Amino acid sequence: CCAPAVVSCCPHMQETGHCGYSWSKVRKGLRLHDNPSLRDSIQGADTLRCIYILDPWFAGSSNVGINRWRFLLQCLEDLDASLRKLNSRLFVIRGQPTDVFPRLFKEWQITRLSYEYDSEPFGKERDAAIQKLASEAGVEVIVRISHTLYDLDKLIELNGAQPPLTYKHFQALINRMDAVELPVETITSEVLKTCATPISEDHDDKFGVPTLEELGFETEGLTTAVWPGGETEGLMRLERHLERKAWVANFERPRMNANSLLASPTGLSPHLRFGCLSCRLFYFRLTDLYKKLKKNSTPPLSLYGQLLWREFFYTTATNNACFDKMEGNPVCVQIPWDRNPEALAKWAEGQTGFPWIDAIMTQLRQEGWIHHLARHAVACFLTRGDLWISWEEGMKVFEELLLDADWSVNAGSWMWLSCSSFFQQFFHCYCPVGFGRRTDPNGDYIRRYLPILRGFSAKYIYDPWNAPEEIQKAAKCIIGVHYPKPMVNHAEASRINIERMKQIYQQLSCYRGLGRSTDDLPIQEGTSQTGMSACITYILNYNMQTRYEPASFLSYCKRKSYLLCELISVNVLFCPIHKIKCKLLNSFKIIF
Repeated sequence: CCAPAVVSCCPHMQETGHCGYSWSKVRKGLRLHDNPSLRDSIQGADTLRCIYILDPWFAGSSNVGINRWRFLLQCLEDLDASLRKLNSRLFVIRGQPTDVFPRLFKEWQITRLSYEYDSEPFGKERDAAIQKLASEAGVEVIVRISHTLYDLDKLIELNGAQPPLTYKHFQALINRMDAVELPVETITSEVLKTCATPISEDHDDKFGVPTLEELGFETEGLTTAVWPGGETEGLMRLERHLERKAWVANFERPRMNANSLLASPTGLSPHLRFGCLSCRLFYFRLTDLYKKLKKNSTPPLSLYGQLLWREFFYTTATNNACFDKMEGNPVCVQIPWDRNPEALAKWAEGQTGFPWIDAIMTQLRQEGWIHHLARHAVACFLTRGDLWISWEEGMKVFEELLLDADWSVNAGSWMWLSCSSFFQQFFHCYCPVGFGRRTDPNGDYIRRYLPILRGFSAKYIYDPWNAPEEIQKAAKCIIGVHYPKPMVNHAEASRINIERMKQIYQQLSCYRGLGRSTDDLPIQEGTSQTGMSACITYILNYNMQTRYEPASFLSYCKRKSYLLCELISVNVLFCPIHKIKCKLLNSFKIIF
């Protein structure tokens, strides 16, 4: 783990201090704007030290690639540069947090520890251990929320102590929550005027930001970063993002085309993930601009889509330590995926023989980012579309390579895209030829990332194996020699896998109720067909000993004054009731 921290001393105490820290697997509070935990550490203090704890075990971990490490180090360098302007510095300390903090508590005589709340299960466990150490050392602990828009514990409490299982239901919950808190003021020299930072002459040797080489990375041949890290860059990108006034005013989703596949100077996701850009600042800047352009009308929730999907996955994951795996995960359908290391390696290395898929994976490995619909394409191909390999394996590759990979969002997205949770339209499958061709008919994206295929015309660049031999020779690329043949027959593989999915969901549907009251069913008003399916999936996976009878469920509906109306064929949910459609009153709209 890695952790930034702040240490300060109070004027009325002899060599005592306040320590404010925030960390995560790779910390998410690397900024001076909207940093309430940092501001709290300054209150009443006369000495300040900003600390980042670099766990050497984490630095040597193979599941974080060089692009992500470079982005993090750039964030730290930028934070250090900003602190220098305030006559302060960043202290990078190597060691395990549970070893480092007790030493710092004594060495710097810390009296207060303030940190940003970490919603992820392992983060909460780690923070609890640090709190215990702080308590034993007589150090005051203050916790603040700023990496999410809402207090996730309150959201879950509002939902009867259960996480919302659909995005639609999540939206209904946040409409009942208090308004998002305003960002706190940026740390300035005025704020720090009463705080001094003891800086030794050998500060850079002892506490400087390490280089990639010092962390053991080979940098020869490493290209210039397409996504520079740091708060300064994040704030500049935010300004450019908001300059797209027409988009904000009309809020039309940007149409995907060849240009949208490339890294954009207005992209924000890595900076939000690392916390060099505050999600609350983004939220309120969007809100203010929308109201200005729309003459104070209330913004639609869709305006905040990127932020709210992020919040949704944080909420569903916060109390589920198994959210990133199938085993023990109550929200994940237990699909019997194939184990195929060779096929997985071809996918991860961009050697599938499908140029659209391989170009996406090449861009990911080179730059650390791909468009969200490109993520859909490669995730579908790996899992339910073609290779029938577990989403867990794809999630690990994204965790290594994606700059914006976040434990909750990454796992949630992979479950969703593989139809393992949150989304059950398994019959919708991305074609690894047609999808790319519709997006970029000329094939410029393919040529950019797969130069071996540059010689092919638009007619064949997405399926070069169909090009006649003379055209392959003219393109100086013989399929099967210079570029691999397709590793699967997409039409056949997707047909088989759709049938597999259908059978799995039919089997899931055949589970019947389990010997407990249907009053416990986690169903809320406004639940959709997909939402109901997610609810049932949750119940069945959570307790395979319970058994709901269809009649019992219908009785539950009647007790709630809902009306059973007509019949229709379905293929998900209770399937002993194969042909029932319920139109439920009181906005309880659910089809099963």
